[in-house]
Amino acid sequence: MRLAELSARSGVATATIKYYLREGLLAPGRQVNATTAEYDESHLRRLRLVRALIQVGRVPVARAKEVLQHVDDDSLGRTIRLGAALWALPQDPGPDEEDTAVAAARQEVDALLRRLGWETSRELAGLSPVHRSLVTAVATLIRLGYARDGEQMAAYAELMHQVARRDLDFLETHGSEGEKVEVAVAATVLFEPVLRALHRMAQEEESARRYGLE
Repeated sequence: MRLAELSARSGVATATIKYYLREGLLAPGRQVNATTAEYDESHLRRLRLVRALIQVGRVPVARAKEVLQHVDDDSLGRTIRLGAALWALPQDPGPDEEDTAVAAARQEVDALLRRLGWETSRELAGLSPVHRSLVTAVATLIRLGYARDGEQMAAYAELMHQVARRDLDFLETHGSEGEKVEVAVAATVLFEPVLRALHRMAQEEESARRYGLE
């Protein structure tokens, strides 16, 4: 397809597509002549991912480029490739080391991971921005007096593990390794708000069942 068709099918203006090409967010098309290039379905798929990152996820262009570099790095195994791409997304701030609750939160998180048998998460604790985000969140709960005990936290973690299984089952329906990682990144940006909304709706439903609407 030519640039105009790529623009029409993706809903992205041609000027924006040219900008993404210049910035390396989108691979060049196949040159037909000095002024014309052809694009294929992989360009359309990538363009949709770029749009999700920048327009929906509000990911800065430089950070989006970093994410996509990991998506395209086929020298990595699937787990490392996926993890690197997701870690490159904007993350919550790390814990404030002056917060007295942080040390207790680290202990709580480590105990939780041991209880669950999540050894990979424990091994990556010093590197993972996701681990840092969890420590920050648990520290906030502890500091404000809303901490959950280990059994409650483990129950939530097991539910999220079921979600993760469904996520990876969905990835398996896609072809190449690159497509799988692209889908995972897009799902993180686009589907996490769905999970958050469903969680809140479920709370509404359960509250109404238990306590009524009055």
